Amino acid sequence: MRSRYAPAAALALAACLAGLTACGSSAPAASGSPGSAAGAAKPAALTVWIMRDSMSDDFLSRFKADFEATHKGTTLDIQIQEWDGIGQKITSALASKDAPDVMEVGNTQVAQYAASGGVEDLSGKVTDLQGADWIPGLADPGKIDGKQYGIPWYAANRVVIYNKDLFARAGITVPPKTRAEWITDTTKLDTGGDDGIYLPGQTWYALAGFIWDEGGDLAVKGGDGSWKGTLDTPQAKAGMEFYKQLQALGHGPKDSDEAKPLQADVFAKGKSAQIISVPGGADAIIKSNPAMKDKLGFFPIPGKTADRPGAVFTGGSDLVIPEASRHQALAYEVVKALAGPKWQTDMAKEMSYVPNRTSLAGALAGNPGASVMAVGAANGHATPNSANWAAVEADNPIKQYMTQVLTGADPDAAGKTASELITKVLNTAS
Repeated sequence: MRSRYAPAAALALAACLAGLTACGSSAPAASGSPGSAAGAAKPAALTVWIMRDSMSDDFLSRFKADFEATHKGTTLDIQIQEWDGIGQKITSALASKDAPDVMEVGNTQVAQYAASGGVEDLSGKVTDLQGADWIPGLADPGKIDGKQYGIPWYAANRVVIYNKDLFARAGITVPPKTRAEWITDTTKLDTGGDDGIYLPGQTWYALAGFIWDEGGDLAVKGGDGSWKGTLDTPQAKAGMEFYKQLQALGHGPKDSDEAKPLQADVFAKGKSAQIISVPGGADAIIKSNPAMKDKLGFFPIPGKTADRPGAVFTGGSDLVIPEASRHQALAYEVVKALAGPKWQTDMAKEMSYVPNRTSLAGALAGNPGASVMAVGAANGHATPNSANWAAVEADNPIKQYMTQVLTGADPDAAGKTASELITKVLNTAS
């Protein structure tokens, strides 16, 4: 991938947002823990696993050359991994005595790896890595029971992509900054056969943002360590009510998500004023209808007040060091470089990802979609930090709950049923 938001980049972003990864266990390190002063960073041959399409070949080549030049005698073997089947491969690697030295993993799956063991605790390095500046929604999934196992690498989140022509026709010259303005503008846009917004009924990441804005969550962990689904709370009910109000201002299906049909293809027809998507979705729109190229604009998902954008799910990747790495001191140097300002800035410009630090958001200036994404990332959140969350998504009761409410079911009863299902899955021993 060599261009910003090429089709491969859009797929990589989708993979990040879907949270693709797995778990593992380990063997002890041989050359000094990165969390202590033990062991010098002696020259070595390091193996680094990077996921397909996460980074361009050019970026990886530049990083490899620079790292080897500044760490004399050290070589990096950067191995590209496929998303398909990666969970089992990582599980096996973490359980082996010959694990790679550094791995890229999906941020929402760090809990699953940590629960199984085999991932180095990097809590002692958070200050050195300027962790206070990390985007919370990207950093939090890497922190399990107070210990930082995953170091945030890059982020991606959803924004609103809008049709400039339809906004101008409705007399809207400035994108909305609050939920109330958003509803008012979308109502104006929902006329003359056009959709005010194309919002499928099961876009659950968007619903999660509305629930977070209300002070709620999808599930919470109790003091005894058990989990409880929380779609039956007043906060979740308020978030769902706003979703229902917004979804009604278009003709999106109530029983499917963004993929059925592909919302980029629907938007490309020019009859929908807005969609909620990662900025990379713009490339898919233009591919479907090149005439849309100069008609696309972006704005952050509006919040309840103008001083803060709406909450968004922050997808992305973390960097982890297996306990079985034989070169942990040098492995930490790789992580520190990739997570540091020099390569974070380079990555942001090359890949249009949001950097891991809030102070580096300016690196995306001049890139309309990515810079808006960075604004939204300031209010980023993560899915419940449970090793079993992937199992919740597999038979997603949140989607079922949304369709039920949108088609007239009692929100309280539907929320209670969904919450009970989430509670059961999260508390099932893995």
